[in-house]
Amino acid sequence: MTKQDTSSASRRALLAGSAGVAAAAAAVSAVSAAPRHKTAHATTASQGSYVTTKDGVQIYYKDWGSGQPIVFSHGWPLSADDWDTQMMFFLNHGYRVVAHDRRGHGRSSQVGDGHDMDHYADDLAAVVEHLDLKNAVHIGHSTGGGEVAHYLARHGQSRAAKAVLISSVPPLMVQTAANPGGLPKSVFDDFQTQVATNRAQFYLDVPSGPFYGFNRPGAKVSQGIIDNWWRQGMMGGAKAHYDGVVAFSQTDFTPDLKKITLPVLVMHGDDDQIVPYADSAPLTAKLLRNGTLKTYKGFPHGMPTTEAATINADLLAFIQS
Repeated sequence: MTKQDTSSASRRALLAGSAGVAAAAAAVSAVSAAPRHKTAHATTASQGSYVTTKDGVQIYYKDWGSGQPIVFSHGWPLSADDWDTQMMFFLNHGYRVVAHDRRGHGRSSQVGDGHDMDHYADDLAAVVEHLDLKNAVHIGHSTGGGEVAHYLARHGQSRAAKAVLISSVPPLMVQTAANPGGLPKSVFDDFQTQVATNRAQFYLDVPSGPFYGFNRPGAKVSQGIIDNWWRQGMMGGAKAHYDGVVAFSQTDFTPDLKKITLPVLVMHGDDDQIVPYADSAPLTAKLLRNGTLKTYKGFPHGMPTTEAATINADLLAFIQS
């Protein structure tokens, strides 16, 4: 492999974290115009529901159905909409489904700061506590898997029953002396440059290629899936996405994983071109006290979308077990 090929492969490997644009822009504008408050509370508007965090950020969330709650945390740079297939599936199976837009993403406030795992975890806690969710199953994809792990370690497990980490970034993405299999920091620096200077095109290239494995021979490409990825990404703020690269790549989740005692299912495709399998899922499962690794041969990073029938069935089996 040439040096150029290696660089290209490295960049593909970290495209993390997983009509309608005008409506999305209007929703974001409505959120950003809202006042900031010092205490957490919720507001409901025609476009959805929000909880305002202690540092004044409005977090958008969906809350459908009744029964045992399943809480979804999305990947970079997407939104709660990335979970629509799973939310409809579990809603129809009698569960209460909840998903939020991470700060700076989707319909949540496009603030300029707080784009780190501590704030991500605190924002998730604000949603959980406002809705008074108990016995919840937390499911995170990509960056959302890191958010789930950090939330459980930082805020405790008293409101949770189980967790699932799908194609997730833990334990650590960046290369260090203790993590020689990670990606060099220079690769992530270049990634930030693309976000800051060429985001609209970048957000077409990512889903068109490695995210869903559409660059593989014989892949069945869906333009709708590509366009929906782009729509979600462009709804969010460039600053949040730029800072989010550091959050998902440089956070070491090792201490978090060691603290978690509840059952955790680790799901990962061995053809994941975004979060490489060998330096993520097997290591995560070993660090967890009660972790189970499930590997999917040939599945891509965005497998909850392209392989929804398989993933949803396995999630249901784990939740009911």
